Amino acid sequence: MTTYDANGITLERVREYVWEIPQEGDMRVPARVLASEALLEQIEDDKTLEQIKNTTHLPGITDHAICMPDGHQGYGFPVGGVGALDAENGCISPGAVGYDINCGVRMMRTNLTYDEVQGHEEELVDSLFANVPSGLGGGGIVEAGVDTVDEILARGVDWALENGHAVEDDLLHCEDEGMREGADPDKVSQKAKDRGKNQIGSLGSGNHFLEVQRVTDVFDGEVGEAYGLSEDQIVVLIHCGSRGLGHQTCNDYLRKIEQQHEGLLNQLPDAELAAAPAGSQLAEDYYAAMNAAINFAWVNRQLIMHRTRQVFERVFDRSWEEMDMHLLYDVAHNIAKKETHTVGEDGEERELYVHRKGATRAFPAGHPEVPKAYRDVGQPVIIPGSMGAGSYVLRGGENSMDLTFGSTAHGAGRLMSRTQAKNEFWGGDVQQDLEEQNQIYVKAQSGATVAEEAPGVYKDVDEVVRVSDALGIGDKVARTFPVCNIKG
Repeated sequence: MTTYDANGITLERVREYVWEIPQEGDMRVPARVLASEALLEQIEDDKTLEQIKNTTHLPGITDHAICMPDGHQGYGFPVGGVGALDAENGCISPGAVGYDINCGVRMMRTNLTYDEVQGHEEELVDSLFANVPSGLGGGGIVEAGVDTVDEILARGVDWALENGHAVEDDLLHCEDEGMREGADPDKVSQKAKDRGKNQIGSLGSGNHFLEVQRVTDVFDGEVGEAYGLSEDQIVVLIHCGSRGLGHQTCNDYLRKIEQQHEGLLNQLPDAELAAAPAGSQLAEDYYAAMNAAINFAWVNRQLIMHRTRQVFERVFDRSWEEMDMHLLYDVAHNIAKKETHTVGEDGEERELYVHRKGATRAFPAGHPEVPKAYRDVGQPVIIPGSMGAGSYVLRGGENSMDLTFGSTAHGAGRLMSRTQAKNEFWGGDVQQDLEEQNQIYVKAQSGATVAEEAPGVYKDVDEVVRVSDALGIGDKVARTFPVCNIKG
């Protein structure tokens, strides 16, 4: 098949798993979709293709807009989208980052085996649910005043280290060592800070979770050893973001853009792509506020991990150090970062705002921004599946810089909306089936949450990862399977 027609949009096959929407009309560059035909059939079911095509209208977009194999419809910019916009002559778009700034995942490894955890699943899931705040609204591990929130926004995980919620090793195994430079708490509104101050160390709701998993497969022994992973090992996966603070920050800047840059907004095919021109005061302010929200999210996940260590200590009656509960890696998947990439036919190096919305940074071996512990093998990439399927650990692939600005997928990707999911699934049935058929113990604030996150709601994570691996943008290292899961 050389072309694929989807709802009036024709994609041309560039090579296996690479499909292109050719540049036409006001498109500034082509758009590319990285998918198998099976995934493409699912991607075309919503507005994903229309949205990735729309992103090519953003000023300064470079080479091509990209949709990952897990792509699905989002707010303006598709989830699974990557867009690199010139940092001097382009723009920065809050909608292309998303409302949950630095939604991301961290994996903590342990030296426990699955045999040692069996029989403790119910106690473990109950204790995690009781001790890790989740759900809508307030409630966190730390309730803070304004000064503390400002410190967290400015310093990230360094604040957690100073206050006894982290060890030095945690910072060394986190993207950017858990602190974005250029963060300015003064660019985050008081309303955003007020929303966040009682949510520090909380999962939130929706697709966010804490999951205890067992490693079922190691595909690359050398890299698996470098990551400290082995078969039958217990690991913990945490997925959440910047809570109400990030949501409010995105909303604040979208409204400011509508007021101050109406001219640019009117040039775009979708108002949800609202962007501030590079070099403008508003672009600088948003970037500083976004970096602060990124720091907030890293602290959020750090506190949850710290509390998880304490829960494991009580359940297994030994110290977390004895259980080797160390951070493998923490990586963001809703973010825009200034990065230097080689672009264009002449191989020019340019500074770009690389927007990754529902996409994960995947830098290859040797890249200077990969933590020293992993620089020889490549950056860890964590791809969660549904709570009834496996998740994956990948490493940044050698083709990622050329194909995707150093990016790959961020998860399985949704197949159906939350409303549709609640119409098709009953939370209690999903919980019972997971426990009886797969020995997976799930605890959530409501049955509706479980229904919204039922395994059937998501694409096949195995297929998403297969395409990533085949393209060489994220290489398979290990696969995990759920043991127990808590959700908001």
